[in-house]
Amino acid sequence: MWQNLEPGSSPIDWCENNYTFSPLIAEFTNTLSNILFFLMPPVLIHLFREYGRFVNPGIHIIWILLMVVGLCSAYFHATLSFIGQLLDELAILWVLAAALAMFFPRRHFPAILKNDRRKFGYVTISLAMVATGLAFLYPFANAFALMGFSILVVVLMATELRRNQDARVQRLGNRCAIAWVVAAVLWTTDRMFCSTWLSLDFPYLHALFHICIFIVSYTACVLFAFFAVKDERPDLSPTLKYWPRDHFELGVPYVTVKNGGHQI
Repeated sequence: MWQNLEPGSSPIDWCENNYTFSPLIAEFTNTLSNILFFLMPPVLIHLFREYGRFVNPGIHIIWILLMVVGLCSAYFHATLSFIGQLLDELAILWVLAAALAMFFPRRHFPAILKNDRRKFGYVTISLAMVATGLAFLYPFANAFALMGFSILVVVLMATELRRNQDARVQRLGNRCAIAWVVAAVLWTTDRMFCSTWLSLDFPYLHALFHICIFIVSYTACVLFAFFAVKDERPDLSPTLKYWPRDHFELGVPYVTVKNGGHQI
């Protein structure tokens, strides 16, 4: 077991040269690029404070779990240890599971659950727990669990965007999709064409992937938070806004609601 904690014990080694900038950090840029996972969630917790109060306080769990993802990813890239790899993958798995438990549309619930979100949450979390256990027994199984959850999220996002007529929401959905494609290209290119990027002295595509995937992650959560209110609490009249200026749509998106007819 102890050998799984040793630096370099992971079978995965990204394109960035190891221990170039520090003798203590294997992939310095890949480690540092997780900083958005620490800086942005506190901002999102503040922006969604009224959402958490009047709609669902569980939204803050999502932002905290994103910080956990950043912490586990930084640990993995700093050590390239096998346990770091597992923690990184499992942190992502739990963000996906929590988001599905919170935002999965009730109209798609199996009949056996009788439209009960609490029961659906129990099922989702139970599946995540099983996948977590299997990840330690059969590490390769974690990739299948992540793929399954990820495909479900992508399908749901496409379905919800087709149902929504709000132009601002559509534009944010399109930007989220573009960022996802860019992130996928960066991840794949770093793995498949590492020698090319090393020859160009730019083995930092995975670091750029971290930035893109964070944008995808929190943007998708914002969109699902909007869809959830639209479906389950239409009386709260959800509105997509941006910080620091609402007219600047490249800012930080968040969702406001109306309580008693007053914007909050």
